[in-house]
Amino acid sequence: MAEARCMKCKKQVEVKNAEETIMKNGMRAVKGVCPDCGTKVFKILGKSK
Repeated sequence: MAEARCMKCKKQVEVKNAEETIMKNGMRAVKGVCPDCGTKVFKILGKSK
């Protein structure tokens, strides 16, 4: 599972319903939901391989 920073909780959380995507510029990212508060979280992983 991926970890991302929740801006509402102000801490690192395990991403719930994680979905890996590729952005327009070719970078990989993970989108999901914070398990504590339900806020959307997003983390950029780096260049796609």
